[in-house]
Amino acid sequence: MTAAPVHPELLLMLLADARLPTSGHTQSGGLEPALLGGLDPADLDGYSRTRLETVTLTEAATAVVCRSRAVTGRPTDDVEFAWAARTPSAALREASRALGRAYRRVALRLWPDAPALAELTATTMPSRPRVLGLVAAATGLSADAVARLVAYEDVQSVLAASLKLLPGDPVDATARLLDLAPTIGAVVDRVAGLTEPDEIPAWSAPLVEAWAEAHATAERRLFRA
Repeated sequence: MTAAPVHPELLLMLLADARLPTSGHTQSGGLEPALLGGLDPADLDGYSRTRLETVTLTEAATAVVCRSRAVTGRPTDDVEFAWAARTPSAALREASRALGRAYRRVALRLWPDAPALAELTATTMPSRPRVLGLVAAATGLSADAVARLVAYEDVQSVLAASLKLLPGDPVDATARLLDLAPTIGAVVDRVAGLTEPDEIPAWSAPLVEAWAEAHATAERRLFRA
């Protein structure tokens, strides 16, 4: 079954919907390992901003560059290599690829004949930003839209996980998302015009990376990452 053409705004809402059958429910955006590593729960906003400005910035930029390549018929293998080089933590790379595999399944099921997605048939372990960038090219999503999707989804992973890991009111999580909107917008503005792999930013997040690596070998955990 091939999906019918969808308005870009509706498509963006579909891809950002937590009910989309991806592995997003297994991810905490690194929040679980951060809390286990000593993050003060009162600093949840600071953690979310730090992730947006480092790990998520790199992923959003990667998605934008993948989209740029795909809309002109060029392959994105080297963009994936650039992303991996800027993501030194093996645990963070695996978390992104777990999401990428799930998005790949959705993409190939809904748009099996899209030329921009053809390269996904040759790889089974693409990163999340690579798949979303290719989906954007295949469906007409703008660079701004795919960057915002990556940033929104990442923040929502953290905030949704916080409701399971910390006592709190879901309305507070929604309020936090609105407070983070300017930071999300700054990420979008920073990366939306990128077209080449060497333009992808790489900001180190040593503590986030260390927490993720420790979590990968933890014997008791609620989330995969």
